[in-house]
Amino acid sequence: MTTEATPLTLPVDGVLLDMDGTLVDSDAVVERCWRRWADQQGIDPAAVLRIAHGRQSHETMAALLPERAPADHAADHARMSQWERSDTDGVIEVPGARALLDALATQHVPHALVTSADIPLSTVRMAAAGLPCPAVSVTAESVSAGKPDPEGFLKGAAELGVDPAHCLVLEDSAAGVAAARAAGMRVLGVGPRAAAHLPDAHAADLTGIRIETLPDGSLAVRLPAVRP
Repeated sequence: MTTEATPLTLPVDGVLLDMDGTLVDSDAVVERCWRRWADQQGIDPAAVLRIAHGRQSHETMAALLPERAPADHAADHARMSQWERSDTDGVIEVPGARALLDALATQHVPHALVTSADIPLSTVRMAAAGLPCPAVSVTAESVSAGKPDPEGFLKGAAELGVDPAHCLVLEDSAAGVAAARAAGMRVLGVGPRAAAHLPDAHAADLTGIRIETLPDGSLAVRLPAVRP
């Protein structure tokens, strides 16, 4: 028997948004760059891509090649960053991203970008996708440890002045979902990767997600249809 999908309303005081895979579909360039690096290292690209999404590149490299010196990871990270900044072919908006960002801004919902990308890369990718950057951004330069460490999300909540427990995180990757949970936040998983990591709710993309004012004046994120 098929259960009918029903709308879901998630009360929030603040929203924290991942970038790659959540607002911006950059999978094509991410996979091109990591396959290039994997081929140079003689590593199976599939093994690399299983853990690369959502992490800072030097941390992915350290996990895959723990015997290498940190300086080698740093050098490869710098090269990877250059590859990624110079390649925007196929970088597009995740459906519904612009409408959601516009709604968050116009309805004055405290929100921040929390990404493993640095400022140059996040600027390039958001522009390539035709999306405005939120006024508050937590990037790779802002943290001492990347996802799945919760530091970035906790810093984002602090900059918004919002209790972490009252934040909703939008994420697509295993590392991102783990970071949000470690920060004590609820997670809306976005896209096919996220579903496997048991977020609190899941949406195929951002289409139809709305910001609502509840009767008591508080804010909520409303998903158009969620299957229980």
